[in-house]
Amino acid sequence: MQHPTPVLRNKDIVVVGLQPWYFPMGCNAKDIALLLAEHNRVIYVNIPVKRKIFLTNSDPKFTPHIDALKKKQELIRPIGPNIWEFYPDCVIDSANWLPFTGLFQVVNYFNSLRYAREIKKACKQLGFRDIIIFNDNDPYNGFYLKELLKPSLYIYYLRDFLQGFDYWKRHTSVIEPQLIRKSDLVVANSTYFAEYSSTMNPRSWYIGQGCNLEAFDPSKAHPLPQDMQSISRPIIGYIGALDSSRLDHDILRSIATENPDWNIVLVGPEDEKFLQSDLHNLPNIHFKGRKPFDQLASYVKAFDVCINPQFNNTITRGNYPLKIDEYLAMGKPVVATRTVAMKIFEDHTYLADQPGEYTGLIKKALAANSQEKANARISFAQSHSWENSVDELYRAIESTGKFTTES
Repeated sequence: MQHPTPVLRNKDIVVVGLQPWYFPMGCNAKDIALLLAEHNRVIYVNIPVKRKIFLTNSDPKFTPHIDALKKKQELIRPIGPNIWEFYPDCVIDSANWLPFTGLFQVVNYFNSLRYAREIKKACKQLGFRDIIIFNDNDPYNGFYLKELLKPSLYIYYLRDFLQGFDYWKRHTSVIEPQLIRKSDLVVANSTYFAEYSSTMNPRSWYIGQGCNLEAFDPSKAHPLPQDMQSISRPIIGYIGALDSSRLDHDILRSIATENPDWNIVLVGPEDEKFLQSDLHNLPNIHFKGRKPFDQLASYVKAFDVCINPQFNNTITRGNYPLKIDEYLAMGKPVVATRTVAMKIFEDHTYLADQPGEYTGLIKKALAANSQEKANARISFAQSHSWENSVDELYRAIESTGKFTTES
């Protein structure tokens, strides 16, 4: 019999991470922060802007933060009850290009001094004391915050293997293990990441992954999008970033060329390699671009089979594929690449061990679909709520013995 969930109450929590609140896409840390704010006070700290971006305004994604800095408007704004968004009033210097991690860490330390100073100001303004830091997978800006801010608990949330990306690997492969070791608690959204971190820190905890089940509710009306109305069935669909480090172009090409009567619909922003790919020349592959989050369920509803044509590599192996929950929550049959992280889904999906298996598995998914199977998929996905994930986070915090929790 499971014990009642402990709940942390009346604490002051600072959430830092790589994704600002003002970015339009969803983010694990946002959902977690909102639930933490039901019983605690939370500051969601936006990532500091780099000096070059500030001076040139070369990346439009950061315009809200640059505007806040230049206009000296309120840097702290309420998001909802007990939760505030904070724009740090500083810029940091780019250091990722430096060839030696020791030199990188010197620059990173001085960046962190500025960052920590601003967080202290926000805490003072809002009366935050004895803070808990929740670091959402930011090994750079978050590395020195334990020493500089002296929180009562420092939590590192591991949900993406940054060491597998070319941009991150040189320095992250050195400093992230150090950060994992010195954290008071490491929580992970996949069993693979939890096992990985436990080799360096025994205080590692699997807290699962949440899904926005309200947005992907098959009982709600999800009208067919206008740009889908002329596409004939069967429709094989994908939602999410079209990232060439994760997705296999060859799988998509083979599905399309082997099955010219199928239509493949890809919903999401493309990286440079996708934009230049010959996949755009195939008449039955349809690129729909980035869509607002509240429209994604309508696209999923329009799909006959949903796919996740990933590579099985260092980036994807342990990465929790949230889109699988979103597909299953809508009751859709799913074909995906078998990875370690996909093991929990194997009873409810069709998993390809080799790229060439996709066509056969999609045919099987189309032929074997039924309402009974759809209901089973929906029921399984509904167990992956953000409430359940935060319940596990509270259990993990309780296990440190640093706080008294309530049931």
